[in-house]
Amino acid sequence: MKLQQIIIDNEKEDKVLFSSSDFNSGRANLVLAFGERVLLEEIQPYKKIRDLYPEAQIVICSTSGQISNTNLIENSIVATAVEFEKTDIKVAEIDIFKNSDIHELGNKIESDFFDENLKSILILSEGSFVNGTELINKLIKQTEGRIPIFGGLAGDEYKFEKTIVGLNSDASQGKIVAVGFYGDAIHFGFGSKGGWSDFGPQREVTLSERNVLYKIGDRFALDLYKEYLGKYAEELPGSSLYFPLSMKEDKGSEPIVRTILSIDEEKKSMTFAGNIPQGSFVRLMKGNMDKIIDASYNAASQTFSEKSTKPELALLVSCVGRKVVLGNRIEEELEVVKEVFGEDTLICGFYSYGEISPTLKKVACELHNQTMTIATIHEE
Repeated sequence: MKLQQIIIDNEKEDKVLFSSSDFNSGRANLVLAFGERVLLEEIQPYKKIRDLYPEAQIVICSTSGQISNTNLIENSIVATAVEFEKTDIKVAEIDIFKNSDIHELGNKIESDFFDENLKSILILSEGSFVNGTELINKLIKQTEGRIPIFGGLAGDEYKFEKTIVGLNSDASQGKIVAVGFYGDAIHFGFGSKGGWSDFGPQREVTLSERNVLYKIGDRFALDLYKEYLGKYAEELPGSSLYFPLSMKEDKGSEPIVRTILSIDEEKKSMTFAGNIPQGSFVRLMKGNMDKIIDASYNAASQTFSEKSTKPELALLVSCVGRKVVLGNRIEEELEVVKEVFGEDTLICGFYSYGEISPTLKKVACELHNQTMTIATIHEE
């Protein structure tokens, strides 16, 4: 595997941050380009990227901040090009505006992607309308739960207005892109950690519909949430990033973090990035900076197995909520990841509205919120 990472700026000349010594842009197979939504709409970078990497499959995704090999990048696009030497890839895109559910993507995965040589699938999805739980459940079903799936939901800084994704075109609303990786030469590692702490009592969800939460116990969900937020309630929905929910489908299950996407003052409900089933149990969470940074270190460490070697590429997808809480300490969560991998691993990624990563108990994947998720890739 050979790699190159560049910065694309509207005003300055493109800058190469990293390039393998024998990297050939004409042989790049895949490019992952991340940038803020407003910037992507302004620059329309596809043509420039296509000119640089004429044979590559190009995926463009909006973010709440870009992760480069050196630091967090804002107001510039970070594009990472990969030249696989022994690995084949396949790509697909659907438009959920034309298809009101994600069945088409599931059918494409089953018919076009799924065979004995498929090793993993990268999903980069729009993050404003898609129900992340239903997305990953469909993918798990169509791959029979045997293929690890990773990636994330696109971001829109702190605006929560719209998110955009594109495959071999400039990014636009409503798109979900899948990339399948094939062959025995490619190897993956996965890690996902949060570092958030529960507080307050555990309460039962008494009324919900998919990812919309109406009532917790005998209280309207939004009323109860505002009561806990105190002074932060006036800053909703943005302030919800400081206080996600920990959700258990039943009392014995592992907790999953859920982030609020929007609120409805009239119905006193909250819409989340993933499902909140009726009968599940929820608690509020809050962040401690040191614990959140330590979790990023642990997520990087988790990607290693007894047989693994230092990866060549690490894709980091971290939640926008972590960026809000860490503030001017945000670089520290990237520094500890780099500390784990060392200088021989190229880092790329973005801050998201939701993270997709396998778990230790589920082979395929789970939708996460408020986590640092990491997928490592290397070729033998």
